[in-house]
Amino acid sequence: MSNHHPTMQAAVVETVEGPFVLEEIPRPVPGKGEVLVRVHASGINPLDLKIRAGKADHARHSLPAVLGIDLAGVVEAVGADVSGFAQGDEVFGMTGGVGGIQGSLAQYAVVDASLLAHKPAALDMREAASIPLAFITAWEGLVDRARVAKDMRVLVHGGAGGVGYMSIQIARAMGAQVYSTVSAADFDLIKDRGATPIDRHKESVEAYVDTHTGGRGFDLVVDTVGGEVLDASFKAIARFGHVVSALGWGTHALAPLSFRGGTYSGVFTLLPLLTGEGRAHHGHILREAARLVDTGKLVARVDTTPFGLATVGDAYQHVGSAKNAGKVVVNLFGAK
Repeated sequence: MSNHHPTMQAAVVETVEGPFVLEEIPRPVPGKGEVLVRVHASGINPLDLKIRAGKADHARHSLPAVLGIDLAGVVEAVGADVSGFAQGDEVFGMTGGVGGIQGSLAQYAVVDASLLAHKPAALDMREAASIPLAFITAWEGLVDRARVAKDMRVLVHGGAGGVGYMSIQIARAMGAQVYSTVSAADFDLIKDRGATPIDRHKESVEAYVDTHTGGRGFDLVVDTVGGEVLDASFKAIARFGHVVSALGWGTHALAPLSFRGGTYSGVFTLLPLLTGEGRAHHGHILREAARLVDTGKLVARVDTTPFGLATVGDAYQHVGSAKNAGKVVVNLFGAK
């Protein structure tokens, strides 16, 4: 019997802010409840840049490591006790790159099958890899916490960003009236998704609450930025309104929220990956994403610049420069 273990290429970050080094590492083997995915595309999230910079203790991903939280690919092998996935299935998910779990910047990844969903036919691999973290974060805030519903007035801060763009589409799919603070350059982008743009550089909270709600406030405000934007969110809700934030990590005055009888919910999307708890719910949310894609209610926004395993460093730089138009995605295995 041969002792040879199959290997794969991976982009490894060895030190804080260090380069991505192409290394041959052992190809992982799927255990119970896991599948081996041949990675076709890896989506880059702002969190990935923070992990590489050593500024994301909450992600618990110490270096050296393979980064990459989101992937799309094809099931190569199936471990014991896996139902619902077979070799050759096209899948997508938020599968690692935190908590010491190997990320998607490698040719293969072993993934907890409960985190995955089947890739909708209407999306290519790049589009599918751009969706998971942003969509799951938006869904947990809008649907799980705030119960977004028909005719609610929803304000999304940063609607041109990853989570914001998904939030607009989920809220619209649920029949809400959606408004979003963006830069003037992004007005058309969010109008195309059915939201009313608000110039974040020009209008004060009081001004846009007056203009768009007659001074009443919004039923639901989604904060994707944190800091001052979360403070502004507390001022923008109607009585008994709800604020959800994916970056509510600061120290904030609660009086504006309390005097409106408002509710606040924090969203920490990494919990299922870090703790093992609630992973199947992430798979469920991605099936909802696929359903919205199939009904034409969800579109991905992917930056067209091509990157591969050898140019991951350039891809990260592109995200960091904020010159990207949509999610930056790295191609593996010549993904189209």
